[in-house]
Amino acid sequence: MRLKYVIGFPFDDTGIARRAAQIPADILDPDTEVDCATARNSGTIGDGYYEAALFDMYMAEACLRAEDEGYDAVVLDSVSDSGMYAVRSRLSIPVLGPGLVSYCVATMLGKKFSILTMWNKWIYMYERNLDAYHLWEKCASIRAVEVAPDPEVLFSGKEKEMFERLTAEGRKAIDEDGADVILLGSTTMHEAGDYMSEYLDAPVINPGPVAIKLAETMVQLRLSHSKVAFPSPSTIQDEKFFSLVSAGG
Repeated sequence: MRLKYVIGFPFDDTGIARRAAQIPADILDPDTEVDCATARNSGTIGDGYYEAALFDMYMAEACLRAEDEGYDAVVLDSVSDSGMYAVRSRLSIPVLGPGLVSYCVATMLGKKFSILTMWNKWIYMYERNLDAYHLWEKCASIRAVEVAPDPEVLFSGKEKEMFERLTAEGRKAIDEDGADVILLGSTTMHEAGDYMSEYLDAPVINPGPVAIKLAETMVQLRLSHSKVAFPSPSTIQDEKFFSLVSAGG
């Protein structure tokens, strides 16, 4: 089985390796391969709807050839689920976003979840998707530690501080907001998952690994998204996506 894991930034090998560290090799079948691919370009940090449109376009473009390339499923490396619906319309193989996956898994594990994120400028992304997925009644709160994220270096050099701050917010979400499941609000936060699971009573969902494992499971079960819900386009116009400006201009 081959899964395409699409990173929403045109990173070099070092940046790719940091994001690839999410791939849960110890819980995937031996014959499952996860290939990391990067978008040719992107927004900068996703701090508003204008940037969200850029991420939607470039993430979608990076996925369009996946079926022709022989992949069995696509996983987006972004809890924003950027471009997911467009790619589901274009492809027949499973296309999963960590945001939708983590929300749905949370509803199986508890009654209310809280989303922990880096800063308030990302809250619009969760609001947009909670609207689209009709899941507001399951969301106890969205909490931010108010630290500007670095999508490439992640928590490098400040792991202890960030792990403790996120854990403290998670504890507040449980004690004050009524959450019984905690969601990391970005795949850029994946390094904190194990630490938080150790110190919090509620399950902590690390979105990237959960989405990758679920993609493998969906392929094994021969399931994919509904083409009734996401009908294929009557006219294929991929060249318009491929004409977008690359990071090198």
